[in-house]
Amino acid sequence: MFSKSKINEPGHKADDTAPKPAPTSEAPRTPNPEFKPTAPPKAKPPASVLSSDLHITGNLRTTGDINVEGTVEGDIRAHLLTIGESATIKGEVVADDVVINGRIVGRVRGLKVRLTATARVEGDIIHKTIAIESGAHFEGSVQRQDDPLSTRGKTGAPKPAAPNGAPETPAS
Repeated sequence: MFSKSKINEPGHKADDTAPKPAPTSEAPRTPNPEFKPTAPPKAKPPASVLSSDLHITGNLRTTGDINVEGTVEGDIRAHLLTIGESATIKGEVVADDVVINGRIVGRVRGLKVRLTATARVEGDIIHKTIAIESGAHFEGSVQRQDDPLSTRGKTGAPKPAAPNGAPETPAS
């Protein structure tokens, strides 16, 4: 019923009548010059942190995130800007998202602006959405714009009214 295979025995020669694999005529493969491997998506870099003992005089600009704990005398532009409780900013702040826990003296422009209970802002806020927690200190004006990050053609000053409050009519 079962027989012992002789293939593994010493001195056994392979049967010459056994089928042999056909030789391949394929040339070695060369890489396709049009093929470019896709790199895995890059991980978002961590936020840059400006520590509480750091004092910067000058402007900061990044497409990433910044967490400020120290003092900055200059303008800041970022994607997400978090102002820590011990931070002081003297200049304009422009970011997609602005979270203010500390002090800003200057204009704030952001798609989303949030003043926490410890925030102190002295300046105008131009925003798409805003949240002001109870306890926040704010001196300035608030203006909603669909595109607060754009500065073209927007002066922020209201159009002057006609004398006596009458609507203006074009001269004929």
